[in-house]
Amino acid sequence: MPLPPTITRVERTFGFLDISRFTAYTDQRGDAMAVGALADFRMVVRDVCSRCGVRVDKWLGDGARFVCVETAPLVQAVLGIEQRLSEIGFPLPLRAGIASGLVILFDGDDYIGMPVNLASRLCAEASPGEVLVTDVVAQSAPEWARSRWMGDLDVRGVAAPVAVVALSSVSEPVKPDPVTPPAAVR
Repeated sequence: MPLPPTITRVERTFGFLDISRFTAYTDQRGDAMAVGALADFRMVVRDVCSRCGVRVDKWLGDGARFVCVETAPLVQAVLGIEQRLSEIGFPLPLRAGIASGLVILFDGDDYIGMPVNLASRLCAEASPGEVLVTDVVAQSAPEWARSRWMGDLDVRGVAAPVAVVALSSVSEPVKPDPVTPPAAVR
């Protein structure tokens, strides 16, 4: 009987980024326009991620999954992608989710655990133009990011409510809003 695999837990940050309304865009504008938009998206993602030291872990059709050993570079990359695409007139909004924590590193190249699932679910919960992150991840947001406390949200598949913050990039530096609620609210 083979020995069970060794279980290794590592600290990682995961991000999911999705192009909102891509299916409708494809239906209305046709395959050529959709492929062009997707090519622009991937070009910007590759460029920004390489500059921030973030790995594109997996392409997901009209989205991507990112992984990073540190939180701040991934947050900066996602907000940078959002900002860069806006600057070039990208026709569709993005939505994203970011979470971090301990995960199982499986077979040396796959990740299993709550942070992966939570980042995916936060992306699914995000409205077009929103980047939803856990309150812990929000603490790693760059100074130029704007933050808005969303509260403790019930996230599908997660037993306890999750403290969530919405982040966005802004073209001019602003003083960030508080990312944690007053003590009485918690």
